[in-house]
Amino acid sequence: MNGWQPVIGLEVHARLLTRSKLFSGAPASYGAPPNTQACAVDLGLPGVLPVLNREAVRMAVRFGLAVGARIAPRCVFARKNYFYPDLPKGYQISQYEDPITAGGTIAIEPAAGPPREIGLVRAHLEEDAGRSVHEGFGGLSGIDLNRAGTPLLEIVTEPALHGAAEAAACMRKIHTLVRWLGICDGNMQEGSFRCDANVSVRPAGSGTLGTRAEIKNVNSFRFVERAIAYEIERQIDLIESGGEVVQETRLYDPDHHETRPMRDKEEADDYRYFPDPDLLPVTIDEAFVAGVRESLPELPDARRDRLVREYGLEAAEAARIVSYREAADYFEAAVGAAGSPDAARLAANWVNGELAGALNRDGLRIDEARVDAGQLGRLVRRIADGTVSGRMAKTVFDAMWASGGEPDAIIEARGLRQVTDAGEIERLVDAVLEAHPAQVEQYLGGAGKVLGFLVGQVMKRSGGKADPRQANQTLRDRLAARRDGSPEG
Repeated sequence: MNGWQPVIGLEVHARLLTRSKLFSGAPASYGAPPNTQACAVDLGLPGVLPVLNREAVRMAVRFGLAVGARIAPRCVFARKNYFYPDLPKGYQISQYEDPITAGGTIAIEPAAGPPREIGLVRAHLEEDAGRSVHEGFGGLSGIDLNRAGTPLLEIVTEPALHGAAEAAACMRKIHTLVRWLGICDGNMQEGSFRCDANVSVRPAGSGTLGTRAEIKNVNSFRFVERAIAYEIERQIDLIESGGEVVQETRLYDPDHHETRPMRDKEEADDYRYFPDPDLLPVTIDEAFVAGVRESLPELPDARRDRLVREYGLEAAEAARIVSYREAADYFEAAVGAAGSPDAARLAANWVNGELAGALNRDGLRIDEARVDAGQLGRLVRRIADGTVSGRMAKTVFDAMWASGGEPDAIIEARGLRQVTDAGEIERLVDAVLEAHPAQVEQYLGGAGKVLGFLVGQVMKRSGGKADPRQANQTLRDRLAARRDGSPEG
C-alpha cells in the first residue's frame, strides 16, 4: 500500500434483544418456521398502524450513553423507500435526519498499531427486512418474513479506520459492548450482528476521500478483515492500472476470497426519505435518560482497568476476560471462592486457558460451563496452597468437568494430594542422585540442563505427586553441596 491510505467506515447492524418487534407485537425470536412470526403490521396490510416498542428505545439510549453520544430529546422515524421481494411494505421504517443518538466514540486497540478512538456518526433505530432464501426451490427463491420488523440498532462510524485490522478491531469492540450492555446477543450465525464496510483509498497525505465501494452484510470478524483487505488491494490495483473505482455495493465470497459487484450504490436521495406519517416524533425526557444511565453496568474498558489495578493482571489477559461480561463475572466469583486476591493471576490463567479450552471443545457458553466459578476458585485455592500441582489440578478439573463434584473430594478419592513433606522429598532426591551418577557428573561439570532430567526422575518416582518446586530446590541444594564438598542434609 506504499503511497496509498485506505479509508474505511463501518455500518454495524445489531439486532436488539426485545421480545416483540419494533412496531408490532409479533415475536422477535429467531428460529421459528418460515412466515409464522409475521403479523399484519409486518406485512404492511391496509388499515394497520405501527406502535413503537419502548424497550427498543431504552436499549438504543443505553448504547448511546455507553459510548458518550448525545441523546436526542426528540427523534423522528422516516420511510426509506425501495422495492425488494423481502420488503412487503415497499419501504423500511428507519431514521434519517433525526437519529436517536449522535456522536460518541469507540476505543480500539488493534493488534498492530497504537490504540485509537474512532468517532461515531450516529446510532439509529430501524426495522429489519425479511429474508430471501435461495436454496431448495429449484432455481426459484422463497421469502421468509419472520425477520421483517425486528428491531435493529445501526451504528455508523466515521470514515476514520485506515486498515482491515483496525476495522475488524472496531467491529469486535462494538460486538463486545452490545453484548455487555445486554441489548444484542451478538450471534453472527443467526444474523444478529452484521456489518457493511465502506472502503475507499486515496493518495497518502491527501485530505480528499476516494470513491467508495460498500461491502454488504459481512457476519464474521475474520471475513470482514479479509474482505476489506481484498477490496483495498483491488482498488489500488485498479487505479494504478489506469482504471477508476465505481461507487457500488459488493458482496464478499469467502470461498474464492474476492468481492463481487452486487448493484450500484444508492445515495440517500435514491431512497426518498420522508417522515413516517403514521408515527409521531419521539420525545425522550431527562428522567428517562437518567433512569437508563443508573442501570448501566461497569463498562468493559473500566472493568479491564480495574482488574489490572486490583488483581495485578496483565492488560492482555484482563482484556480477554472482559471480552464477555459473563466471563468477567465468572472470573471475579472464582477469585472470591479462592479466598485471596493473590490467587487472581492463577484464576485468570485457568479461565483463559483450561476453562476456555473446555468450553470451546464442547461448544458451550461460559454460563453453561460444567465447572462453576465456585468450584474453579476452590481448585485454584488448592493449587495456591500446594495441595495439588498444576498438572494434578488438570486431572481434578477434568473429573469435575466430566461428572461434577468438589475438588477436595476428588483430590482425596483419587489420592492426588501433592507430596510436600521435606523429608520425603529429600529421600526421593537422594534415590535419584544415587541411580543417575553420570547425569550428576554432567551437572557438576557445568551441564545445567541436566537438572530438568533429574527433576523429571523425582516426579516419576513420586508418581507425579512431589511438589516440583521443592524437588527442584532440593536437587539444587544437594548438588551444590556435592560441588562444594560439604556434607549433604
